[in-house]
Amino acid sequence: MSFFVLTSIKPICHSFKQFNMALNLSVKIHPVVLFQIVDAYERRNADSHRVIGTLLGTSDKGVVEVTNCFCVPHKEHADQVEAELNYAMDVYELNKRVNASENVVGWWATGNEVTNHSSVIHEYYSRECREPVHVTLDTSLAGARMGLRAYVCVALGVPRGKQGCMFTPIDVGLTYYEPEIVGLQLCQKTMGGGGRSRQVTPAADLAQVADAASKLAGLLDQVLSYVEEVVAERAAPNKAVGRELLALAASLPDLSAASFADAFASSVKDLLMVVTLAQLIKTQLQLNEKLTLLTSQ
Repeated sequence: MSFFVLTSIKPICHSFKQFNMALNLSVKIHPVVLFQIVDAYERRNADSHRVIGTLLGTSDKGVVEVTNCFCVPHKEHADQVEAELNYAMDVYELNKRVNASENVVGWWATGNEVTNHSSVIHEYYSRECREPVHVTLDTSLAGARMGLRAYVCVALGVPRGKQGCMFTPIDVGLTYYEPEIVGLQLCQKTMGGGGRSRQVTPAADLAQVADAASKLAGLLDQVLSYVEEVVAERAAPNKAVGRELLALAASLPDLSAASFADAFASSVKDLLMVVTLAQLIKTQLQLNEKLTLLTSQ
């Protein structure tokens, strides 16, 4: 690998308007990004105390959604930072072929603080995208938790005078797709007693449907119990809860019980067909593998 020395060239922000726009940003990170950062930290070189990488995603209307990331090999010295930029560009171009909608939105680093080299690294990413964000993930588990923070870098100083930059915290949170929720729930089941992990296997599709239906029935029972308590004046009404329940009722389709039952049965039949086809394909692949082994002997 060939490392390039990162140097600062120009200020990152130039106007008060850009300053306000940067502070109004918010970051939404998908769980897969956190898993990738932790995996890169676990696979780091023995002499590396910090790992950095590129954040990929989209930015729209002041919200930066981070959906992917990758690690960038680098070396930090007392007076400079060296990074494998050719590797970073190659990985980004390969990812662009698969996910054309993902662009560079910033960079990440492990640790719970911004270091002296962060401004130099941030300056490089400011040339790769507009208003890059910096995300830190505390893999040292300081305070018995994995802290997640996001920053933007804004310029400080006076016109035609000495200038610097400052990393300012911005709002950061988690977001997820529906399949990611299933993965997180499965990962949560691996947590055993006493901090030990245990091995679990994904449930069958029909078992997941039955589990989801059971949880939905339990939630409906809680809602009905609350409504009955409020109607009987045994519980104080909550306007916010009432508005949410009204919105929930308005979002339901105007279907009769028989039509809903038919639609649900049709969906279950489609699911059963997909499960059957998947089992047939799996069996065919296993049979083909065994025939290949027999003919090769």
